[in-house]
Order: sequence, then C-alpha cells, then structure tokens
Amino acid sequence: MNKLIVFLIGFPVALLMIIYRYQIIRFTGKFEWAETKLGSGGSYTLVIIFAMIIWIGCMMYALGSFDHLFGFLSNFF
Repeated sequence: MNKLIVFLIGFPVALLMIIYRYQIIRFTGKFEWAETKLGSGGSYTLVIIFAMIIWIGCMMYALGSFDHLFGFLSNFF
C-alpha cells in the first residue's frame, strides 16, 4: 500500500514539474551551472531531468526494482 501511495504522489508531482517548469524557473531563478553546462535554456532542461528522475524513481519503487537495485545501501543506514 505504501508503494502505491508513493507512486500516486510522485507521478503527478513529476508531471506538474514538467508542465509548470516556466513558473518554477521564474520562482527560483535560473541556475548558472545548468545554463553553462547544458547551454541556453539549461535551467528548463534541468527541471525536466529532475522530474524524470522523480518519475522513474517512483516507478522503480512501486514496482520493487528500486529495492532490488539499491537494497545493499540499507546496510549503511
């Protein structure tokens, strides 16, 4: 049940980040690192990449592959 809740919250958050990336950049300002490394419009690209990481991470967690791939890290925490 917990995994389903994470997916049901994480997917819309990632989708809203992609839809409202212009407003996010207006709120936070442009990221100089992203603008230099990713080129013109790099801040918008960084928001999209971050949203995709959230979406893929939530999908992996919901399907159990996140635990399978990164389960060894639980020994350290």
